[in-house]
Amino acid sequence: MLRNIDLENIPQALAELVAVNDLMTASKEFKILLVNPLFTGEERANVIKQLTVKLKLSDYIVKFILHLAEVGVIKALPEIIRMATSLYLDKKKKAKALVMTPLPVTKEQENKLRASLKKITDRELDIEYAIDPSLLGGVLVRIGSTMYDTSIKGQLRLLKDELIKG
Repeated sequence: MLRNIDLENIPQALAELVAVNDLMTASKEFKILLVNPLFTGEERANVIKQLTVKLKLSDYIVKFILHLAEVGVIKALPEIIRMATSLYLDKKKKAKALVMTPLPVTKEQENKLRASLKKITDRELDIEYAIDPSLLGGVLVRIGSTMYDTSIKGQLRLLKDELIKG
């Protein structure tokens, strides 16, 4: 999918795919239409074309969604979106990070954390912050499939594992 879209148009294409995925999640009927092999390609195309204006879907995304439905892999749309996003960020030398802290982060802490993570990953980061009081202290960072856990909760878990071992 990504190789057929200009790099600057990928964020829009991903947003369109997310809109279709959100509709599949919200509407059982729409999901059934796309998943059920009893519906013809023509029936699917008619419904999606009606939704094109409301969801602001490009022709390319309409064709892509219809193709996924036709070959029976439309249920994998969330995973396709995740992988496409990851590939796009990789091409842009960017990464998404989720930072969990027990308390809100100040601007100064945000800047220091961004600089540290950029140094570690050698990428620009889109950082999302979440508050998790159960961490007790420290920070838990997830970048892609990599976790950096400096939280007190994580350290206590490691200590417990060591005590159990031996």
